[in-house]
Amino acid sequence: MKPERVLELFSEITTIPRESGHEDPMTEWLCCKASELGLGCKRDATGNVLITRDAAPGLEDVPTVVLQAHQDMVCEKNAGVEHDFRTDPIKYVIRDGWMVADDTTLGADDGIGIAACIALLEDSSPTGRIECLFTISEETGMDGAEALQPGFFEGKTLINLDSEDEGQLFIGCAGGLNTDVRFRLVREAAQDGSVFVGCRIFGGIGGHSGDDIDKGRANALQLMARFLYGRLGRGFRLVSIEGGCKPNAIARECSAVVSTTRPLALKRAFASFCRDIKEEFHVTDPGISGEITVLKGNRKHPLDENCTRRIITSLFTCPHGVQAMSQDIPGLVQTSTNLAAARLAPGSGELRIITSQRSSATSERRAIAAKVRANFEAAGARVRHLYEYPGWNPDVNSPLLARTVAAYRRLFGTDPEVKAIHAGLECGLFLEKFPGLDMISFGPTLRGVHAPGERLELASLDKFVLLLDEVVKNA
Repeated sequence: MKPERVLELFSEITTIPRESGHEDPMTEWLCCKASELGLGCKRDATGNVLITRDAAPGLEDVPTVVLQAHQDMVCEKNAGVEHDFRTDPIKYVIRDGWMVADDTTLGADDGIGIAACIALLEDSSPTGRIECLFTISEETGMDGAEALQPGFFEGKTLINLDSEDEGQLFIGCAGGLNTDVRFRLVREAAQDGSVFVGCRIFGGIGGHSGDDIDKGRANALQLMARFLYGRLGRGFRLVSIEGGCKPNAIARECSAVVSTTRPLALKRAFASFCRDIKEEFHVTDPGISGEITVLKGNRKHPLDENCTRRIITSLFTCPHGVQAMSQDIPGLVQTSTNLAAARLAPGSGELRIITSQRSSATSERRAIAAKVRANFEAAGARVRHLYEYPGWNPDVNSPLLARTVAAYRRLFGTDPEVKAIHAGLECGLFLEKFPGLDMISFGPTLRGVHAPGERLELASLDKFVLLLDEVVKNA
């Protein structure tokens, strides 16, 4: 099993459309690979795929190892970039030891895990039985893991390949859920003498709403709400607001259109606000900026004053960011919430707001979700909770963990870090459906996941491949 082959396979994967909910091309590619290799393959009604390689002669008694990765990727791009994730290959470059997609997400989360599985299946070295599980729609609700039926795989030892820090072994993760908000829009004719103005905040770093939520990065949707809240009662009405994209990504950009009778005062206030946030986020988001433009042509009627006030106030007061730190593991975020996105629902006359909550404590996760719900219900919105998934509690006595730590020490002469992660992994659902599983998660170093500029460190890929090879072949 060679790192070069893993990278070659991942390069091929970057040409395959695999947006969450639209993984069919990826699923077909996996089934074709199994056929080419003469391996057992099955696919369930949801789209999960299991490829199996039987044990080599003499190794039939070696316990089966399950390797797991998810088929889908977060599809994010910079504003103004022409890229259709349903048809276009990902454009990337190799720069300074990293594989980088400058204008879109790269999809190494979790395409690199898929590539490692296929490379291991191709390798002719003798091993015990290997089962490679590829789930769907992990990024939008863990639909594939949720739909797994008992008996779909047989192994009792599972290695999840969806982590993003080489040298760290993960044995626990947060659980999560999404809170979906709908405002019915009430419009009226624009006030006499009003003009339409477009405000835009852009250039935020964004990032993963779990891994990066503690880094203090700007949330462009939250910032736009903050600016507009400060202008309530000063002669403007909201026409539209759109920002963010995915529940598991921090909003990098936000645009709002308003109808105002005082455009010059609004422009001056917005310019001052943008100077303030550039100073406020000069370390975490050095490229954050804003622009304001008087718009020409016909526009939708603005929202009435009451609707404008309810939406802006509730966006401004919605909790966002770290809510609690772990009392057991120093430096680990325990509970957080992400004000992820707002956009007009086409043809519905509604504004949809998406938020996500995470916690390794079920009670805290549900409490912060209830607080988000209460915030928006007080403003007259319809709110529902979606896609809840459990956390994964650490097992420090895991035999697989002990073997992996020993393998890392043999290979690299040092001990890895053993950690829990604030991001969500499918392991919690696996444990519910397959009690007794012994699990661990590791991967190469990725940065900027869930945002344009996502990158894979190639040196860490080499070490990841060596470790995976060593653990599987010494199971």
